[in-house]
Parts: sequence; structure tokens; C-alpha cells
Amino acid sequence: MRYFITFIICVVLISISSCRKDFSTIPNFGKLEFSKDTVFLDTIFTNIGSATYNLKVYNRGDKAITIPKIALENGTNSKYRLNVDGIPGKEFNDIDILAKDSIYVFVETTIDANSVTNPLYTDRILFDTGINQQDVDLVTLVQDANFIFPGRDPINMKIDSLTLDGQPTTIKGRFLTDAELNFTNTKPTVIYGYAAVAANKTLTIDAGARIHFHSNSGLIIDDKATLKVNGTLSEKVIFEGDRLENSFSRIPGQWGTIWMRAGSKENEIKHAQIKNGIIGILIDSIGSNSAPTLKLENTEIYNNSNFGILARETNIEAHNVVIGSAGQASLAATVGGTYNFTHSTFANFWNNGIRQLPAVLVNNFFVYQNENGQEITETRDLHAANFTNCIFDGNKNIEFVLDKVDGSLFNFNVRNSMISFNDTGNNFNGVLELDFDNNPNYQNIILNGFSNFRETNREDFIIGKDSDAINKATSTLFNLDILGVDRSSTPDIGAYQHISFD
Repeated sequence: MRYFITFIICVVLISISSCRKDFSTIPNFGKLEFSKDTVFLDTIFTNIGSATYNLKVYNRGDKAITIPKIALENGTNSKYRLNVDGIPGKEFNDIDILAKDSIYVFVETTIDANSVTNPLYTDRILFDTGINQQDVDLVTLVQDANFIFPGRDPINMKIDSLTLDGQPTTIKGRFLTDAELNFTNTKPTVIYGYAAVAANKTLTIDAGARIHFHSNSGLIIDDKATLKVNGTLSEKVIFEGDRLENSFSRIPGQWGTIWMRAGSKENEIKHAQIKNGIIGILIDSIGSNSAPTLKLENTEIYNNSNFGILARETNIEAHNVVIGSAGQASLAATVGGTYNFTHSTFANFWNNGIRQLPAVLVNNFFVYQNENGQEITETRDLHAANFTNCIFDGNKNIEFVLDKVDGSLFNFNVRNSMISFNDTGNNFNGVLELDFDNNPNYQNIILNGFSNFRETNREDFIIGKDSDAINKATSTLFNLDILGVDRSSTPDIGAYQHISFD
């Protein structure tokens, strides 16, 4: 018993000594310094939590200090949340900072737009009281939005999954109601899970609309369904993730894809930006060899973690299209199909990892394993892969590959285009489809020319006055470039007419 009491006394003494500061402090004297005088939390959607922002508080003095109080000016009613030196809360007392040292204050918020009278929500972090009080401003813009959520089973509370082709899937989401089939520009639309368009229905997206996707979310255009994106030069339609903070503006893979399933029809995308997803557009199966499954005009697709466009045995008609960086290929036109691209720029300067594929890959086959584990290759007709006045460029030696397997049609034509293709390893010697000098399917090709893009690391592929693409395009019906600049008399190759960067 005596030993047990001695043990308890030791534990108590250790606890007391561990709680006692091993240094002395003086009261704060109003000379704190801060890493910023205002913390801007960027724009957030109503009821969606912000990212966490940090503020550093410095004690530049020669002695340790104690700050008697750190608090939000709006007190417990504040919409902001703090974490001071590892402790969460809205008010803190007796915070120590060693001499020549600092502490972190972390800030985040969640705001219901209906609970504030001004969309610009502000508060202040107050340090100390009285004559020694200092402050740092907090500023957040709160944006209202239309939200589309998947349903939830009221019994087991599981989020609903989509049924496609009569079969249940693991894809979280639901079909849009008739009342939801028009996305307007009055409020952004924020989608959780996959919003699907049912057969014989059309989703219309108005000019100036902004569509934001949560992680693992996207659009599905089902069999016999249609997507119409009606952007204009002055009011583009934007597809991107739902994190509006500046630090998320160039992060790929934030959302899933726009998936046009087999049998979807008469899809049109005009004047849009599709960015920061996994696959910008995934498009499957030809509805008709004569009628495009997708008409794509004056559209930018960039910074997607896998593909800009992944097309599988489908029909795409496109002009004034810019497909920038992607983790695999900017455009993969696979398993045959029909592809007609005019005045388009394919520029893959991906720098977030190793990229195995060229900017543009075209093939006429797919590979699978049968029930015996044997690898089977099947071909499909490539009815057309026509590229006119296009740029194929990037940060790899080879940015354009035609990959043919005998057994099906392989029709292609490339004219008045500029191709980055430097086969240093002679891996494509003897491949007729890539014989730029002797294959009649190539006309007026510029091999390994200088594109002179303005700023590739920011997906800015306007060409400058030193570009080899200037005045090298052939005349087409598309007399305005992607920015509305006239090119009827001296057209340049690619989606843009050249400018001077000076």
C-alpha cells in the first residue's frame, strides 16, 4: 500500500511539473507582426466548407510574451472557425510565443448564404485588448448556387446509385428531373455524384452558365439523350470543380467526366471551357456514320488528369478547339470511328508526372481477354480521321501517332498541319501511316516547326509572331478563330490567329 501511495504522489508531481512553463514571459506589448494583414478565403458556395487558410503571428522581440486574448470580433456568432497553436475554438486566453518565434493561426468557414445580408462576409481576429490590441481582417465571398444531389435510401441511408441499360451500377447519382434540364446563368450549378440525362431528354446549358462538380462527380448523357451547351464568345460555359479557392484553379482530377454514352445523339458544345477533371469528355459509340455524335466548336479542354477527350468508336466534328495538357493524351480517338477536326490546337505540356501517350493518338482496335485468359484484338472501321489546319505539339518528342491493326478500314487525311514528331529512336521506321514525306494522305505538313505558344504552363496556346504556323493554313468555311478574329484572307494553322506578345 505504501508503495502504491508513493507511486501516486510521483505521478501527481510529474503532472504538475509537466503543466508548468519552463520559461518566463512578459505581457504582450502590442508589437506583434503578421504574415498578412488580411486573410482572403476566396469564394465559397453556400453551406460548403472552405479550404483551411493560415496566418503566422510573429514575436520579433528578445523576450517570450503572453497574449492575454485572441478572439473573433463577432464572438461565438462568427461564421469563421480558428485553430490557434493546435487548439480549435473562437476565443483563446494566455497564448505564449517564445522570443524570436511565431505561432500559426488556421482559419476556415462554412456559411449559409441565406443567413447573411451581404455576400461579402467579414470579421476580424483580435489580438490582445485595450491599447495593445491588434487585428487581422477576414474576408469571404459567399455565392449562392443550385445544388444537385443524388437521392438517399431512407432506410439504410445509402446514397442512390444509377441504373444504366437496366442494370444497377456503383455510380453514385440520379437522373435529372424535367424541371432540372436547363442550367441557367442566374446561379452556378453544383453537382454531387453523376447527374444523368435520360433517353429522349435534352439538357440545355445557357450561355454564361457555370457548372461545378464535386469529387467523383460529372454528367452522363444516356442512350438517346442529348446535351446542348450554348455558350457564346462573350459568355462561355465553364465546367470545373467545386473548389473556388485560387489554390485549386489548376489542380487536375478534381471531378470525373462528361460521359456521352453509346447511343447519345446530336450533342453540341459551343464556346465552353472544360478543365481540371479526370477525362474532359468521354464519348462512346457511333449513333450514325453520317451524323456526328458530338459537334464541338470554339471550346477549350485542358488540365485533365487522364484525357482531354477519350473517344471510342464515335463520330466527332470539331473546329476551333484547343485541347491542352492531360496526363495521358489530349485526344485519344480509339476503336475506329469518324473524326473531323479543323483549325484545332492539340498541345500537351503535362508536367505533373510521366506521360506515356502522344498529344493525339488514333487507332482502330481494342484489346481484351477472353474467358480463357487469352488476349484478343478486335478491329473496327476508322471511317475518317481528318485533321485540317491543326497543330500537334507538346513536351515529348512524338505528339502524333496513328496506330493501325490490319483487318478494318483505316482512312485518314492530314493537311496544312504542324506536327511535332522527332523519332530519335527510329521506332516508327517503315510505318506507312507515319511516313510524312511519301504518304499521299499528308499534304503541306510542317514537321517539328516552332509553335511559339504564349505561355504553355498556363494553358495559353495563342501563337506569336515567330510561329511557323503563320499564313500556312488552307482556307475553310471557318473564317473566325476561337477568339472571333477574322482569318478569311491569311489564315494561320491552329485555333488562334497570331498576335504580338510585346
